Amino acid sequence: MQIGIPREIKNHEYRVGATPDCVRAYCQAGHRVLVQRGAGEGAGFDDAVYGRAGATLVADAAGVYGAAELILKVKEPLAPEFELLRPGQLLFTYLHLAAYPEVAEALLARRVTAIAYETIQLPDGSLPCLTPMSAIAGRLSVQQGAKYLERRFGGRGVLLGGVPGVARGHVVVVGAGIVGTEAAKMAVGLGAEVTVLDISQRRLMQLEDLFGSRVQTLYSNEANLEQSLQRADVVVGAVLIPGARAPKLIRREHLASMPKGAIVVDVAIDQGGCAETSVATTHDEPIRVVDSILHYAVPNMPAAVARTATLALTSVTRPYALLLANLGFDGAANERLELSKGLNTRDGAVTHATVAAALEVHRGG
Repeated sequence: MQIGIPREIKNHEYRVGATPDCVRAYCQAGHRVLVQRGAGEGAGFDDAVYGRAGATLVADAAGVYGAAELILKVKEPLAPEFELLRPGQLLFTYLHLAAYPEVAEALLARRVTAIAYETIQLPDGSLPCLTPMSAIAGRLSVQQGAKYLERRFGGRGVLLGGVPGVARGHVVVVGAGIVGTEAAKMAVGLGAEVTVLDISQRRLMQLEDLFGSRVQTLYSNEANLEQSLQRADVVVGAVLIPGARAPKLIRREHLASMPKGAIVVDVAIDQGGCAETSVATTHDEPIRVVDSILHYAVPNMPAAVARTATLALTSVTRPYALLLANLGFDGAANERLELSKGLNTRDGAVTHATVAAALEVHRGG
């Protein structure tokens, strides 16, 4: 099979869909790999290394999309890439179609077979291709929150770990999945006061076992959320419903009770955001202020640590990509049933029920 690795074009997206080591594995399996020149530079992989791994270097994206049967990416295709997609082409990447209906419409119009990393789901409910990026985003969320709390960025001027004789900053984490757990780890490590809210008693008990008294766990309801937000310096939005838009748990009226200069880091923004006032921002302009509260809502947060993120992502996507190349989608899905849940569009139709419901709402149906 012809496998294509285009250069990402999203704002400050430095990750790449395959490392040279991945390329070597694909070539050894008998496939031809086309890599757009410069695709890996942002993650520290130059063209020469791809060439030595067996890749054919291609000058532009059109050359990659025009020849490849399987496209391996990191982020959803953007408008300049829509016309490059071909009917029947396999696309394996993060899609988040519930939040990007225009991408869904393009995939349907081009009749692309699109498999989304974020909806591949194992029988135990885990999301193997989302987990590594969730872990990175969770850790980065507190790192970014701590930075933008600095007064020069418009923040409260609070040091999360405090100093002797001065109260520590308060980090509130809404959602106790992978993102929330990793955010809590970082916040605890910085010495902050940490509160985690979730609707799952099981998850809260697991966090109690993990952190002991270093983290306050609360059942996520309106009263607990309101009380927690009133003292929050950093709020991490870490809510996820696979394939669906995130619920708007943090509403505009909540902002009035928060300390001025506090920051909401909405990690759920790639699924539409869990704060009503969140709007996607970019690495160029990451902060938006609403009612004196800073909002950080960059959909591709892990791109900031592109090398770490690329190595973590491709370690879990490579086995699936190799199966897709060896067997096609149907054969690969028979081998690994979780790939069936990863399928989002095929032959001009939406194939994932949760994604389809979200798109129907967007269309007004």
